[in-house]
Amino acid sequence: MTPAVPIVRAPHAVALLVFALVWLSCVSFGSFVFNPNTATRMFGALALVERGEATIDRYQTLTIDKAAFKQGAVTHYYMDKAPGMTLMAAPVVWATNHVTGARSYDQVIDITNPRLAEFLRLRLQLAVACGAAILTAFAAVLLLDLGTGITGSPAAGLFAALGYALGSIVWGWSTTLFGHAPVAALFLIATWAIWRGTSGEREFGRWRYPLMAGAALGWAVTIEFQAALGGLAIGGWALWRSRDAAWPVRRRLYLVAVLTALVAVAPMLAYNQFAFGTPFMTGYTGVVGFNGMNQGLFGLTYPKASALFGITLGPRRGLLWVAPVLLLGLVGLIRMVRDRRTRDLGVLALVVIAIVLSINASYAYWDGGASTGPRHSVPAIPFLALGLAPFWAALRRPAARIGAAALLGVSMLLNLIVAATDIFAPEGMIMPVWSRNILGLLAHGYLNTVPSLYWGVSPWLGLFLYLDLALPMLGLMLWWTRRAERRGSV
Repeated sequence: MTPAVPIVRAPHAVALLVFALVWLSCVSFGSFVFNPNTATRMFGALALVERGEATIDRYQTLTIDKAAFKQGAVTHYYMDKAPGMTLMAAPVVWATNHVTGARSYDQVIDITNPRLAEFLRLRLQLAVACGAAILTAFAAVLLLDLGTGITGSPAAGLFAALGYALGSIVWGWSTTLFGHAPVAALFLIATWAIWRGTSGEREFGRWRYPLMAGAALGWAVTIEFQAALGGLAIGGWALWRSRDAAWPVRRRLYLVAVLTALVAVAPMLAYNQFAFGTPFMTGYTGVVGFNGMNQGLFGLTYPKASALFGITLGPRRGLLWVAPVLLLGLVGLIRMVRDRRTRDLGVLALVVIAIVLSINASYAYWDGGASTGPRHSVPAIPFLALGLAPFWAALRRPAARIGAAALLGVSMLLNLIVAATDIFAPEGMIMPVWSRNILGLLAHGYLNTVPSLYWGVSPWLGLFLYLDLALPMLGLMLWWTRRAERRGSV
């Protein structure tokens, strides 16, 4: 356990504004409701809520992401994903059906049916607002606190929080029912809880931190099975951070964390039992149409150099082409490892990044199909963004800070365009952000804004309405942060 030291905190007003801005940014833009990955999760939620079953037979023609299992002479179709995102969406779907009085069984199941698209869009938008958007916004606040705590600079913490939530593809992937951004947020929540809970004896004895860490890591696995590997690294780091505490205290806190994690994983096991008759069977065993899933363990074999290049520097899916500010984060992580006060946290970040990238590079479909950026590598982004805080804190010259802020601004602008147009770039397109999102969709005004989708205003006006709210919030948080920096403590 690290010795107790005073930890600088960012102003509460800045934290509230970060949450509000990130949440607003995630819910202000829609995504394609018939994307197969999103649709299969929504169909699973509809089946649970409306029919009390896991089969998606009625909707299976609308998605290629599905699993098929024969029961006698009949073939039934199921969602082929881990159930976490569907289970999160189910209460929202139930409430929306109850309030509107509409069900999917009142709709003609046809991909060309505009009423069906509207029906699904509303439930998708609300599920995002109550799920992925909240998790990403909360994680951004915790990264603000973590970055401020390890550097003593609220500006450094804000630089990291904005780089994570709005300067990367976390933004776009937080507008969908995909599990990548929620897992990234849950990893960060667990990391913050462990860091905060082991920052001295006063914090160590509090049960809320292992409760948060256990729940976050357990639910991450319920959303994406491979999150177990990153979760093991974070759990191992917790053991290291707490190694010097008295065993009776450690035993109690370990027990809280483990039991909470098991409770968070239990819904996944219950869903598998309900759907397949056993808690240890998943939809991945019956995937239809993706032969690559038969390689290794559900498509995972070993990391390939070509895939690793593709998800980092490759022009088609490379992370640094859509979030160039994260390159500064890598430099900051190296600084963390060299500083004995932050070495263990820096090593953890690099280990989790290596695990996530290795899993992505081992996957038969490493490019993610229709995707902007390497969507399977999104859980590595908060750990890259963590390095932005020490990078900013180490800058002394105004010109250097202006350059770093400008790079963050470019990254935020790129990801605003991605979120406002379409996160689902075609598979074969080279440099999709420039050739499709900017020169194609943005140039022709194809924007998916909430005002244009629901209130009938033009797409450009919808974007300007978002900016009318977002830019003053951003300016206010920068002003408050600057005041805190001048005071030297908060």
